[in-house]
Amino acid sequence: MATVPFLVLCACVLGLYHVEATPDTLSSADSSFCQGGLHVIYPELDIDKCLIIPKDREFREKVSTVWKAPQIYFTGARKGSGLKKAQIQGTTLTDYSPPTPPKKTGFHRYQFILFEQPPYGPLSLTEEESTRGKWDLRAFVSRFDLGEPVATVQFLTQNYKD
Repeated sequence: MATVPFLVLCACVLGLYHVEATPDTLSSADSSFCQGGLHVIYPELDIDKCLIIPKDREFREKVSTVWKAPQIYFTGARKGSGLKKAQIQGTTLTDYSPPTPPKKTGFHRYQFILFEQPPYGPLSLTEEESTRGKWDLRAFVSRFDLGEPVATVQFLTQNYKD
């Protein structure tokens, strides 16, 4: 019997520091981060490539205060799978928290990273990792031998009042 790959989706915030970006353009490092066909879908915003959340149409405010957890869609998923239909099932290790960059701190990265989970054992977070500010993505990937991401996408945003 063939093993069925499991997928691990990690949504994380990287860095509480200023990101070099203008309101219209990404750095080359930020532009090259996105690969593999991962979509993050909010009610009025479909993020399928690296981008800066536009200030117009109040998107920055909506992504921080109005919209709930996005739907996740993966174009590389097998036909009929939950990820292909934006219907993810599994164990939630920590609940979604919307982007909340502090005022006057510039742009912050919000990254969604999809890994293929090895077929052995469940994933879990330590008590320290269960808070978003203490979570170490590299340590998590190493501990569960997740390897390289299958797909990645990110957006940059800043406090909507800036």
